[in-house]
Amino acid sequence: MSTSKDHQSNFRAYQSQTTPHPLGLEVSHASGSYIYDLQGKAYLDFIAGVSAVSLGHSHPAVVAAVKQQADKYMHVMVYGEFIQGPALDLCMALARELPDPLQTTYLVNSGTEAMEGAIKLARRVTGRSELIAAKNAYHGNTIGSLSLMDFEARKAPFRPLLPDIRHIEFNNTQALETISTKTAAVILETIQGGAGFILPEADYLKKVRQRCSETGTLLILDEIQPGFGRTGTLFAFEQFSCIPDILVMGKGMASGLPIGAFTASREHMDTLQDPKLGHITTFGGNPVIAAAALATLNVLQKTSLISDTLKKESLFRSLLIHPAISEIRGRGLMLALIMESPVVADYLVLEAEKEGLLLFWLLFEPRAVRISPPLTLSEAEITEGCTLILRLLDRYEKSAVN
Repeated sequence: MSTSKDHQSNFRAYQSQTTPHPLGLEVSHASGSYIYDLQGKAYLDFIAGVSAVSLGHSHPAVVAAVKQQADKYMHVMVYGEFIQGPALDLCMALARELPDPLQTTYLVNSGTEAMEGAIKLARRVTGRSELIAAKNAYHGNTIGSLSLMDFEARKAPFRPLLPDIRHIEFNNTQALETISTKTAAVILETIQGGAGFILPEADYLKKVRQRCSETGTLLILDEIQPGFGRTGTLFAFEQFSCIPDILVMGKGMASGLPIGAFTASREHMDTLQDPKLGHITTFGGNPVIAAAALATLNVLQKTSLISDTLKKESLFRSLLIHPAISEIRGRGLMLALIMESPVVADYLVLEAEKEGLLLFWLLFEPRAVRISPPLTLSEAEITEGCTLILRLLDRYEKSAVN
């Protein structure tokens, strides 16, 4: 009989790792806001699979949709050739929720794959090659998405990457003059994620939209993290008077199952038919995954979960007051605690796991601690988690004094 020690050893030997020291929690099962290890210990989940598990773990509506569709059929054909009900229904539901011209959706398998499709679409529509992205942006790790990053330490080992990439500072309106008639697309996260959950200031996105329209440049907004209700509206761009030409989404769409999508006008999407099969995917639009996404969207539409994110944000902010917390960034249930130092951030994440609370880091801001729980998180669970955070920070400050 294998032991926990065997599992840890096999995990490192046979499954590729992305960091030298993974958290290594052995998962038995998960339900609602909790993940359970093999010993039955419960962990309150403030990560939600990095903003992916919108409705909590194993939400009954999502599980039912998956089982029902799996009993009918699973993969039957590559994307776009057969009419498969769940995928069509999902695309139509998104069209009803989105403003013109965002009416036609291409379903893929992840957020970074959706960004790859968006880059291709922008270059195909405009006939231009230059792409402008923000400093400290994160759009994924495939070659095109990685090319948009300005973090050279992460890019250097994989060069050469896509050419004709320029970077501007997020929220700097003067830098918008960089956008020209040579620019195929400006690609921005509506809310910067890896940089520390940075919100657009004042009319920044509105001014970006205006400059793009002046130069015939397409605006691509990356809603992979804030999308599907995490910030108080179905998509965050709705809050900033800015409609993109291409909308990229992923993560929370299917409550934990792998999916992504990019949406644009019918006219723009039709350019992917020339050349024939200009963008293809085998498993994009998978009927089981699409059924899960449609169930997720239906629950969000029929409940107050989206608007409740702002109330839950207020509760987090009211409870998490501590000298070690310099700032709380973000909106809704996309929040980042900015600690007084990276050392405190590391301590909080690692000690919280030992105590049964799951927190995580952000990519570029070493002082940040991610709070991106399921949207179904209750007020009692928020209080429970925040009480533990404050207790751990008190313990840290006491040990530092001594």
